Amino acid sequence: MSTGARVPNRWMALVVLSLTQLVVVLDGTIVNIALPQAQLELGLSDSQRQWVVTAYALAFGALLLLGGRVADYWGRKRTYLWGMVGFGAASVFGGLAHSGTELIVARGLQGLFAALLAPAALALLTVTFPSGKDRNTAFAVFGAIAGAGAAVRLVLGGVLTEFADWRWCLLVNVFFVIVGFIGGLLFLTESKADGENRYDVVGAITVTLGLGSLVYGFSLAEGGWGTVETIGFLALGVVLLAVFVWIETKVVQPLLPMRIILNRVRGGAFLIQIVGGSVMIGSTLYLTFYLQIVVGMPPLDAGLASLPLPLAIMLVAPVATRLLSSIGPRPLMIGGPLIVAVGLVSLSFITVDGNYVIQVLIPLVIMGIGMAFVFVPLQNLALSGVAPHDAGAASAAANSAMQIGGSIGLSVFTAIYAAAIAGRTVTDEASQLEAFTAGYSATFVAASVGMVIASVVAAFLIRAPKSALLPQGDAPVMAHMG
Repeated sequence: MSTGARVPNRWMALVVLSLTQLVVVLDGTIVNIALPQAQLELGLSDSQRQWVVTAYALAFGALLLLGGRVADYWGRKRTYLWGMVGFGAASVFGGLAHSGTELIVARGLQGLFAALLAPAALALLTVTFPSGKDRNTAFAVFGAIAGAGAAVRLVLGGVLTEFADWRWCLLVNVFFVIVGFIGGLLFLTESKADGENRYDVVGAITVTLGLGSLVYGFSLAEGGWGTVETIGFLALGVVLLAVFVWIETKVVQPLLPMRIILNRVRGGAFLIQIVGGSVMIGSTLYLTFYLQIVVGMPPLDAGLASLPLPLAIMLVAPVATRLLSSIGPRPLMIGGPLIVAVGLVSLSFITVDGNYVIQVLIPLVIMGIGMAFVFVPLQNLALSGVAPHDAGAASAAANSAMQIGGSIGLSVFTAIYAAAIAGRTVTDEASQLEAFTAGYSATFVAASVGMVIASVVAAFLIRAPKSALLPQGDAPVMAHMG
């Protein structure tokens, strides 16, 4: 393990690692803007369309815990460099895809290598800036890049799709990968965890198959919740996840120590992160479809029209931070989801020929305000009371919860969307757009119900006092949203 000695070129290392953070955040949903064009060109069904986003989130979330262990044991710099190479290769594969299946596989591979990159970058940042004022500055920059990435991806995705081709939303990663790889070779310092290291391979396989089965089961619900296939895969997912929990209580070095999530406050925070991830990823995807398919906005305009959400989060986050120190996390965690729910209900009143300011802009701003009140305390509570040797696993679990929530949420929202449009008669383009709009509205209502449930979870489980929040010098959880 790295000591407290100052690492040479540490500020250049920060630039390289921040670039990595930007890549991981960007690729979570940069393809959202490109999906309508990709769907037309590759002939994707609505079910296949959601898997372009789900495959990335599921692979990333399910393998993130294992990726953190690989980085610690195999070497963080080595893991970072190989992750960069693999991520670049997967991006090229996706950018040159000739079928929907190839694109979905490429997105899954991107998620796999992102699961190596993200924890390696965070661990390298931690050992490069072990303490003091420089550490606080480094993590502030790293976190700001994650926040800015949500806005950048909307604009960049729109520009690339409209003025180049949707494929460039994937191929653009080659530039970032080349810069990140060369910068990693020059400025990053190798480090590993001390002591005896064992991989929890069985646990990793079990949790990945369990989550995959669960998400696939939800995706099959598009054809009906009562079918044998839907119930079978959902049941299999639950059983495999139960087996994973049992394994984690038996192995010497578990992938996810149960003491991390069985704590009442942290467990509540992880549950809320799952809901938050599903709402952010799901609602922004269906908003993109509405703006491009129904309203007819070009990709760039659709990206710009979605910007109020991440901008509101970034602008309100400092206010939420001050409130967190004065009133504690519980009021924010209860009230924030309810504010988001109000925004989502407002968004559900969209119409085919609606007014952007009233039906989209104002609801997005309301959602952004509420999300800021949720995300700021979440980043503290996820590591509340965690022992130093569990900090890495807790951080990975927090990010996994966000991505897994997104993958499950998208599958559920797709089933709700399909059910909402199933009984509608479509005779012409106008009635088809009406059907699409009804489906999108139904997903926003469902997302609002999820946020109300998150508020109830917070009311019962989030009882942490202000003293439970992280000291200023501790590393925050770098959770990326949506």
